[in-house]
Amino acid sequence: MKTGDIVYGIITKIVGYGAFVVVDDYNGLIHISEFSDGYVRSISDFVKVGEKVKLRVVEVEEENKRLKLSYKSLNKTRGVKGDIPHYQLGFKTLRDHLPQFIQDQLKGETNE
Repeated sequence: MKTGDIVYGIITKIVGYGAFVVVDDYNGLIHISEFSDGYVRSISDFVKVGEKVKLRVVEVEEENKRLKLSYKSLNKTRGVKGDIPHYQLGFKTLRDHLPQFIQDQLKGETNE
């Protein structure tokens, strides 16, 4: 195993500063800073104990069979959460309202 590898691990424990993971015969840690570029209120918002997750290896300590892992590098969510509004693009709205607009303008000219 080497830095940069993509691995699958099972979450074994969640603590305030990160989550512990088992990857084959290695023990790993996903530090809280490796879950998101933004504020992490709770690690449980990202993973649950027993869940299998895809991770990137940040550092390998072969002697003790330990890994430092990153969740965010493979599981990024970008942008604002929520639905994107759908807009109708083009001139259809203008085309539909143009005759009434012209009539209103003509009425305005005769009233002055």
